[in-house]
Amino acid sequence: MNWLIRAASVAALLHITPAVVLVKRPDAVQALLPGADAYFAREVHLSAADAHRLHAAVDWSPEDGVLAFYTGKAGSAAVGALEFVRVDTPHGPIEVAVGFTPQGAVRGVVVTKATVEMKPWVLEAVAAGLTDHYRGLKPDGAPGGAVAIASRAGNLAAYVAGEVDKGVARALAAYGAFYNDVKA
Repeated sequence: MNWLIRAASVAALLHITPAVVLVKRPDAVQALLPGADAYFAREVHLSAADAHRLHAAVDWSPEDGVLAFYTGKAGSAAVGALEFVRVDTPHGPIEVAVGFTPQGAVRGVVVTKATVEMKPWVLEAVAAGLTDHYRGLKPDGAPGGAVAIASRAGNLAAYVAGEVDKGVARALAAYGAFYNDVKA
């Protein structure tokens, strides 16, 4: 019975609300890999050393030590790559889709999932231009979306923007370090 009381206490402290889909994954894929008519999933199984290097760089380890990149092609021409990154926050998880051009720059960012609690904050941050800020970033770049929208959004939207920045930083680090290992 004690474990039940502790579990309820932890849940109350974390106050995580259910997740909602803001943008369906297929819609994010089409938006971030425009013109693609074929899609491929590529996985990189990280060694312990690679997982440690990624964790040291961006304080993140992908689930099960596996990075998944999705590539798009139009005929035989590469359209780009895409990665979905989960960011766990005290208010629950968010999922960020980060699309890359064939040249390795960020094509776009879409927040695909958030919790019910964070949804209005995400929508406010996006309306303030958050996702526009990431276009053109290269893997060695640093996202600063939270700073960019701070004067145009409320504190909670700026907070969410900082969490989206983490997701973009993670995608940039993973793409920069490991995408060449899986290019088709």
